[in-house]
Amino acid sequence: MKGISWLCGAVLLACATTVSAQKIVLNDINKGVYSAEYLRTVTPLPDGESYAQISQDGKQVVSYSYKTGKQTGVLFDVANTKKERVNDFDDYILSPDGKKMLIQTQTKRIYRRSFTAVYYIYNVETRLMEKLSDYGPQQTPIWSNDGQQVAFVRDNNIFLVKLLYDNAESQVTKDGKFNEVINGVPDWVYEEEFGFNSAMAFNADGTMICWVRFDERDVPQYSLQMFKGMRPERKEYTTYPGSYAYKYPKAGEKNSKVSVHSFDIQSRQTRTLQVPLDAEGYIPRLKATADAQRMIVYTMNRHQDELNIYAVNPRSTVSQLLIQEKVNKYVKEEAVESICLTDNFILVPSDRDGSMQLYLYNKNGQLMRKVTNVKGEVSEVYGYDEKTGNTYYQAAGENALNREVYVTLKNGKTQRLTNREGWNTAMFSQGFRYFVNQYSDCHTPYVYTTCTAEGKTLATLLDNKALNERISGLRLPKKEFFTFTTSEGVQLNGVMIKPVDFDPSRRYPVILWQYSGPGSQQVKNSWSMGSMGSGAMFDNYLTEQGYIVACVDGRGTGGRGADFEKCTYLRLGEKEARDQVETALYLGSLPYIDKENIGIWGWSYGGFCTLMSMSEGRGVFKSGVAVAPPTDWRFYDTIYTERFMRTPQENAEGYDVNPTQWAPKLHGALLICHGLADDNVHPQNTFEYTEALVQADKDFRMNVYTNRNHSIYGGNTRNHLLRQIVNHFNQTLK
Repeated sequence: MKGISWLCGAVLLACATTVSAQKIVLNDINKGVYSAEYLRTVTPLPDGESYAQISQDGKQVVSYSYKTGKQTGVLFDVANTKKERVNDFDDYILSPDGKKMLIQTQTKRIYRRSFTAVYYIYNVETRLMEKLSDYGPQQTPIWSNDGQQVAFVRDNNIFLVKLLYDNAESQVTKDGKFNEVINGVPDWVYEEEFGFNSAMAFNADGTMICWVRFDERDVPQYSLQMFKGMRPERKEYTTYPGSYAYKYPKAGEKNSKVSVHSFDIQSRQTRTLQVPLDAEGYIPRLKATADAQRMIVYTMNRHQDELNIYAVNPRSTVSQLLIQEKVNKYVKEEAVESICLTDNFILVPSDRDGSMQLYLYNKNGQLMRKVTNVKGEVSEVYGYDEKTGNTYYQAAGENALNREVYVTLKNGKTQRLTNREGWNTAMFSQGFRYFVNQYSDCHTPYVYTTCTAEGKTLATLLDNKALNERISGLRLPKKEFFTFTTSEGVQLNGVMIKPVDFDPSRRYPVILWQYSGPGSQQVKNSWSMGSMGSGAMFDNYLTEQGYIVACVDGRGTGGRGADFEKCTYLRLGEKEARDQVETALYLGSLPYIDKENIGIWGWSYGGFCTLMSMSEGRGVFKSGVAVAPPTDWRFYDTIYTERFMRTPQENAEGYDVNPTQWAPKLHGALLICHGLADDNVHPQNTFEYTEALVQADKDFRMNVYTNRNHSIYGGNTRNHLLRQIVNHFNQTLK
């Protein structure tokens, strides 16, 4: 389960500022008035000296110099193409040689990461643009290394387009069928919980395509009821509602049967690759290498405490185990995602020694050395430079609130490449000579600069000047970080936002926000901090209503090592709820807090923890709001739930620690909100939970949102939802 998808586009609306302070307008938060600008789809170019990005007006793909930050060319312009023309585009995919692009248009979302789109093949030099296919929208197109072939998925089957043969299109697989067999793209649960949307790759010389096949015929089906609704309107459901049914494996149920296949493009022969896999195991990644006779396949057991990395020959189908990673409790999904393959090495993140560090193996699976030993945890991997032996990564090197960019040299010496305290990310050039640094802190919107590999700043690319000017007309409160120790002796990190006109002689009501899910982090020195992101603007709005707003990351959250993060294993919600109650007790001991008026809220896992905290037994919360909450982990998917809980058959007692079982203990005024088309946390969770409240004779309020998914947006929906949250607290805490 991931957090909700924040609607934070690069929206900058004109907004007059005056000398006198303005108030935050709730709907302006949802309309993007306070949204930051971002660099869109930054792609390092093959020359190692420049990168490409989408222009701020969204009409061009432009190249820039790392060294100067200046524009060096226009690679694509919607107003300057030959043959085919489009008025706008959504994204692009550069070919490995940088000579062509796939231009993405008419994007239609499916789930969190999946979508269909109409793609065009564009030649950068000739400006010739042609449709990738005339037979319907495509999914996840991929380039061959030489830029002469494109493979894509349509209707669960793989297709191949050869550019040298007048874009001739041929069909690779024919057994794909909705809710039965999927080729080349992951099923729902793999997409959501292993964090990817493409499951196919060309081999190095482009003679073969390899892919993961998902047979989901035995996976149980879940149906969402769909209505006419508005914004958009579904006229086909005007009189009778319809349904959307898809395969969703709930905890303990059957998953897709997965296998790996190869297709010889010349002979058109399809083979099944001999990858050892447990009967209920997973294949979370398939990757190409620089060797045409070698593909890399990851497998995991169903408990997800063992990760195997295999080298597989796509012609002989024979596989060889390279690396077996076994860790206590579970291998983190972030570790799987961050494995870095180079021509001759494999860089593996692991928390085997208690915190996430990096380990270097040669391509045959021999451990060469432990690369990092940072004080905190490695949180992102940027790459390993074979020429120098340098390893580039992001880590919480000083404390859990910040992130810095580091390099560890071949001799073991570590250097910090970013100096500003806050949240730093990097995107390195081809060859690791430069990187683009994104920096922010809790009071500073994103600043993008180019830097040398040694960390010297070369140019400022974007500084969000317009947003800074806009919010300068507001009297925004400061974020104050704090720590405290619970009655169980656990030290927790928190952040507090007080009203601008804070008076220490008064007693203020408090609203806690939290997410609390395994590995998550809300208390961080970043502009993305806040219950709704965007510099905590929604939380700032709540302070204007007279509240102190606070957040504490309890046990189970990330950035503080494996023991802290994994201590909730098999008993999700129990320690997290205790820590939120302890937070309320600590805040209530402060002289300026009204301990009788403390509320709590959260979305998704944060909604689950809200309900658990309000039912923990000590009755410290007068009010709470749970948005799209899981209420019984038996209703949630296999991969996420079993990673932390194993199956209900193995851990029935742990699964019984849930809001539905604890409903008779609910204390405080509750508002629960859910989208009726939530494909992630199904409405079933709220319906079964509220039935338990009814039978326990507990009062509550409920809002449902027609045809809305887990993110609950569209039209006026998000504005309405946030206003209900504000109104609920105003009515119950004041």
